[in-house]
Amino acid sequence: MVSIHPELLRITDAIAHRSRDCRAAYLSRQRRTGGQQPDRQQLSCGNLAHGFAACDSTDKARIRLMESANVGIVTAYNDMLSAHQPFRDYPERIKNYVRELGCTAQVAGGVPAMCDGVTQGQAGMELSLFSRDVIAQATAVALSHQMFDAVLCLGICDKIVPGMLIGALHFGHLPTLFIPAGPMPSGIPNSEKQRVRQLFAEGKIDREALLDAEAASYHSAGTCTFYGTANSNQLILEALGLQLPGGSFVNPGSALREALTGEAAQHICKISRAGPRCRPLAEVIDERSIVNAMVVLLASGGSTNHGIHIPAIARAAGVLVNWDDLDALSRLVPLLVRAYPNGEADINHFHAAGGSGLLFSELLNAGLLHGDARTMWAETLSDYVCEPYLEQGELRWRQAAEKSLDTDVIASMSSPFDAEGGLRLVTGNLGRALIKVSAVPSSRRKIRAPALVIQSQDDLQSRFRAGELDKDCVVVLPYQGPRSNGMPELHKLTPLLGVLQDRGHRVALLTDGRMSGASGKVPAAIHLSPEAAAGGAIARLRDGDEVVIDADAGELNCLVDEHEWASRTPLASTVATDGVGREMFAGVRQQVTSAEMGASVLFTSEEGRSHE
Repeated sequence: MVSIHPELLRITDAIAHRSRDCRAAYLSRQRRTGGQQPDRQQLSCGNLAHGFAACDSTDKARIRLMESANVGIVTAYNDMLSAHQPFRDYPERIKNYVRELGCTAQVAGGVPAMCDGVTQGQAGMELSLFSRDVIAQATAVALSHQMFDAVLCLGICDKIVPGMLIGALHFGHLPTLFIPAGPMPSGIPNSEKQRVRQLFAEGKIDREALLDAEAASYHSAGTCTFYGTANSNQLILEALGLQLPGGSFVNPGSALREALTGEAAQHICKISRAGPRCRPLAEVIDERSIVNAMVVLLASGGSTNHGIHIPAIARAAGVLVNWDDLDALSRLVPLLVRAYPNGEADINHFHAAGGSGLLFSELLNAGLLHGDARTMWAETLSDYVCEPYLEQGELRWRQAAEKSLDTDVIASMSSPFDAEGGLRLVTGNLGRALIKVSAVPSSRRKIRAPALVIQSQDDLQSRFRAGELDKDCVVVLPYQGPRSNGMPELHKLTPLLGVLQDRGHRVALLTDGRMSGASGKVPAAIHLSPEAAAGGAIARLRDGDEVVIDADAGELNCLVDEHEWASRTPLASTVATDGVGREMFAGVRQQVTSAEMGASVLFTSEEGRSHE
């Protein structure tokens, strides 16, 4: 057994100490619930009759006897999300698989599943982050029937996996597994897609040409193939031990994908509350597994959105993490993956180069993962250095590749792409923000330039077309935080800023909003906290103010005279708060915690305080 790196132990111990009371309260609540008789034995005859009324006679008899597992399926199926369209037939297939073991399964409920790709740059994006808490609550509603001995979650994309997991953790006495559907086959190269987007931003091609390129990229059922939030979710689920090892990136419709679905469905029955091998979710997710998730996120150059989601997931398990933890881990963990937007490869290339098994092996051998963390599938995470394959139609497991099959995609610990990980914390008189550095050249990680304050993404487009942006600048966009307008992703800014950078200008973005799981080559200090709507300093910035963003030194400052700074009145917000359903979330905007605390309404600021 490889010794755990002492700095990883120090960070984990600090999290455990900080979380002691919160974690103890969470475990006490779950043990109190789990110590009771199996859920459906508590139901009255009328309750139970309602619960199995629509089942066939065989399933009714099995549920009624209470001698075998009844699995609750929580599904995020809809056929607008390409990643979730394959889930349409999963419930019936899962039911057939569990029946082979004499068990049953029921769809406990569905959760909303919006597509950020559809809502990018639109008003609907302002509901996106808040949908995570709605999904968590919908998951809890589904499981509140208390009919189930275990849980299967069918979800993949951005807010859906974090939301389902947060909801499931409130039923932590039940074992839980996630089942993915896999990525779509590779389309046009991501570099070509980016090139076409920038040409459109410059007005050099028309909308029809842009649409052709986008359709050639997002072209079939399955997860989008760039390494954004959806695919970061999949690696994190494996690191948490909540998904089968090496199975996240097997394409939809393949024989191996079907075999993995069957294995997950039957395995959850074997570790359910109905048998002697019960493995409650609350005992699998702890500070070690949360640290493992952060390490894998950083080593792979994953989505900035997890700077918000991981604190929220951890809090649901009684574990308190903050951006200092992410920053400390990022300085310890090297960057081992180059996948778009951090490189040219897509997620299919990553999988072919060795995938999660190889990545986990490199990290475990360096003492940078807690190999003793429990998982749902194997005894510990150290068993996750394998990959699935079929032998004469039967699912088998073998040791993952010991060396990268493409060193341009997955590097070794001895020769990493970068000595440090993908996310950094920057702090100063402007507040605290995260910056993704894995795709940013080292020469561009520090910028000192005049502020250019804009009111919206469209405002930047207008200035760009007017020729006002051909200069060094830090583009500042305030009032995009959770309390202001739900913290939308600001995807429309990326092509324009990329054009300016390609023209030789030193540019950066500063905002209290989000960018995207596809945050790329332009330095962007995002998730700024405190946000403008909470009195944050970003609302005091004016055009021409000297701003310093230094990812290497962790600095975020405005170089303005203190007296002038103190005398300034914050800019007023110009964001809309109604239309497209936004008015329904007014109460949420008033109660939501900061980005660093997970931007959630599921706990109060005091309960969730993880940074003092």
